[in-house]
Amino acid sequence: MYAPLPDPLRDLAALQRGIITRRQALAAGLTDDLIESWIARGRWQRVYPGVYATFTGVLARESALWAVVLFAGEGAVLSYETAAELDGLTDRPAAVMHVTIPSRRRVAPVAGIVVHRRHDAEAAAHPARLPPRTRIEETVLDLADCSPTAEAAVSWVTAALGRRLTTQPKLHFALGQRSQARWRRDLHFALSPDLAGVHSLLEYHYVRDVEVPHRLPRGIRQAPGRQAGRRVYRDVLYDEYGLIVELDGRSAHPDEARWADVLRDNLVTAAGQGTLRYGYWQVRNTPCMVAAQVAAALQSRGWPSRPHPCTPSCLLPRRVS
Repeated sequence: MYAPLPDPLRDLAALQRGIITRRQALAAGLTDDLIESWIARGRWQRVYPGVYATFTGVLARESALWAVVLFAGEGAVLSYETAAELDGLTDRPAAVMHVTIPSRRRVAPVAGIVVHRRHDAEAAAHPARLPPRTRIEETVLDLADCSPTAEAAVSWVTAALGRRLTTQPKLHFALGQRSQARWRRDLHFALSPDLAGVHSLLEYHYVRDVEVPHRLPRGIRQAPGRQAGRRVYRDVLYDEYGLIVELDGRSAHPDEARWADVLRDNLVTAAGQGTLRYGYWQVRNTPCMVAAQVAAALQSRGWPSRPHPCTPSCLLPRRVS
């Protein structure tokens, strides 16, 4: 049950999902004694030192996030996995909540909260979204920077692009503003023109390990089209040669969807286009053989050139090179 709030505080509490700070309450005319009385009577609850929920019961997720950012104080913004959760970059809430504050400030450690400090925290903040959080480009690059591998770093980039949360130019600009970036070379490649339209980590590996090093023609990524009266997108389309390459990760294509994939490919073949389909294992572990198959299919459809070995030890069969 909500305790009655003075008018100046009511709208603020509604905006902050029922969370207010002691400073906000005092500025609205409440007193310390009244605040403590409401807490003692169970009408309010103390979430963190100086941060209160103006209702009883378990905090909803957004109320809990407001409590964290208000506890962290001036200039604080939710960041990393927590900002990713808010903006739909990830579907699973992290076990701990992340908040970034200006480097000039300190926050007492509290269980369940990870505090990051950066000198340009204000510039990294989104200008309008609430609860306060980092811009999506900063969130992506923060997560990439703390990733244990280059592949994990790139996966944040491809996830953001695949979910249409940002664009290559915006991420490229944000990366250029950073004096330090742990996986800069890999991120630069992931944001290069060759990867325009890449929306998944598997598509990234196809370009990096199959298409570019073997000098295959540049395919069109996420090419739009219509099939059986509905709009579809092809992972890679070699339009001039009537060849489609579909890249299927198991997580994105569960077993029950495979018959739909087969039907879709049959329809494409009937319309005069051929389809090659590869999974994560083939692209990551046998990229030279994938390149050989794609090259052979392209040559059979009129590609006048030939693939090139990616290294002196490349397994590209001689018959297609």
